[in-house]
Amino acid sequence: MKIGERLKRFRMINSLTQEELASRADLTKGYISQLENDATSPSIATLKDIVDVFGITMQEFFAEQSEGENVVFGSDARVQSTADGDGIKVELLVPGAQNRDMDPALVTIRPGEEMEEQGYHEGEEFGYVLLGRVQLTLDDRSYTLKKGECFYFSSDKRHSVKNPGKSEARILWVVTPPTFDY
Repeated sequence: MKIGERLKRFRMINSLTQEELASRADLTKGYISQLENDATSPSIATLKDIVDVFGITMQEFFAEQSEGENVVFGSDARVQSTADGDGIKVELLVPGAQNRDMDPALVTIRPGEEMEEQGYHEGEEFGYVLLGRVQLTLDDRSYTLKKGECFYFSSDKRHSVKNPGKSEARILWVVTPPTFDY
């Protein structure tokens, strides 16, 4: 394993420049460059400081991904929660989303139920209505969507979703960066 290559990969995944990584790990940009080019090797303590910046463990840093690993997720891998009482169910489709750029979820809303309004936050959101009908409210404007329609918006708006129909509604919802509660 080439440590420098892995360092660069994790740095890029975390959208950090060499200078930003160096600053956060209390190192120099030149040293980070040398590490990424395998011109030098870090001490274990230094590597731990760098890995901490990435928010992962040393084990995760050195873990080799086997072919097919973490690509397909069955229903048994889902993290299920009930939001806002029993009327809304959120199933996080991919575990470990806090280490990813997107957070895909399956949201099921009973008739007449409404998700708690979300305030402004960083990112973007996409939803595809799989079943039923939903009413999306962005700030003070409402949109009604039916099965087969989708929405996409910047999360810098207050937003909520309601099921105004008489049957269950289901939305494939993707948020970036991850924000769904666990």
